[in-house]
Amino acid sequence: MSDLKSDVTLNGNSWGLSDNAAAGIAYITIIPAIIFLIIDPFKKSPYVRFHAWQSIFFFVAWAVINILVGLVQHIVPSAVFLTLTALQLVGLAIFIVWLIVFIGAFGGKQIKLPVIGDLAARQAER
Repeated sequence: MSDLKSDVTLNGNSWGLSDNAAAGIAYITIIPAIIFLIIDPFKKSPYVRFHAWQSIFFFVAWAVINILVGLVQHIVPSAVFLTLTALQLVGLAIFIVWLIVFIGAFGGKQIKLPVIGDLAARQAER
């Protein structure tokens, strides 16, 4: 029993996750981000809250971009080739940004994305 208690003390919570690990996991999908905003040891950490909110806003922005490009493809069928190329380039850019914030969160960095980061910081302060 004493070994379990020392693990909890070292990690800071009973889940066995450091704040860095929780912040990084929040970027995997939107579900862990929402869970970390609800679960008690993580919802009190400003660092985890910031990354959880930024992850949520990032995935929402990604979904909106995909929907808008899909609408353009549907409305202007002749633009399918251009929008497919643009969608691939935007998808690559989104993946690179996601990878940077994902790795940064695990490393303890608080990388603020241009618009989304400010929104996340405001939500994390609440």
